[in-house]
Amino acid sequence: MNISNKEHHYAQFVKGDIPPRVMRFIKKTGKAINRHEMIKENDRVLLSVSGGKDSLALAAALAIRLRWLPVSYHLEAVMIDWIEHPIGEIWEERLHEFFETFSIPFTIFHEYQYPESFKGEFNCYLCSRNRRRIMFEYADKHDYSLIATGHHLDDLVETTIMNLTKRGVFSTMLPVQEFFKGKLHVIRPMIEVHEQTIRSIANEFKFPCVKPVCPYDQTNIRSKIKPIVKDMVALDRDAREHFYKAHMFDYRIKRE
Repeated sequence: MNISNKEHHYAQFVKGDIPPRVMRFIKKTGKAINRHEMIKENDRVLLSVSGGKDSLALAAALAIRLRWLPVSYHLEAVMIDWIEHPIGEIWEERLHEFFETFSIPFTIFHEYQYPESFKGEFNCYLCSRNRRRIMFEYADKHDYSLIATGHHLDDLVETTIMNLTKRGVFSTMLPVQEFFKGKLHVIRPMIEVHEQTIRSIANEFKFPCVKPVCPYDQTNIRSKIKPIVKDMVALDRDAREHFYKAHMFDYRIKRE
């Protein structure tokens, strides 16, 4: 791979050329991991990859941290490519190159987005449930106790607003979420990171971000909530952190 000295590219990270802003992102991710005791020695971590900026940024952060830490854990990445809306061979090759650069084993599974069990129905919830089912089955089959997702602080705030307005409850995605009586945990190492930080790094360092086709991409409730979060931050730049702090107060009490 020929990269001009004037160009920025993710491959430079593995050579130790990590700009301060990227280092701050990695350390912030690491602080959340340590704060919530997400990953321990010899853990097996399965990274859920969508192909977007968030999961690729998380992959880079986890891989780089593995080079620094005295703690060793196994990391593998899996992506589900819907047969109805495939990303195509070119993007598959670019993603494989990305994960190979960071020495992360990577597999793409081609699965049906609309299984027969849906009986013709489809919405964001069913799509998410189908993806989670496939990931959970793979994790169980290959002895993974942790599934890492690329959710960030903006996701936490948007989910909070969705649950308040649609369900009337103050709840959100948690840093560590237990499933099957503790047999499996979903972890969110970037839960304290702003989405814009991730977007900036992914764009500047040429992450091969691909956005799979989604029939509800521009009409789902989350897309309508993003402008609301932007307005709240305009009123108080720490609005997202306030949401996080409120949730973490209850979260710590429940874990204790």
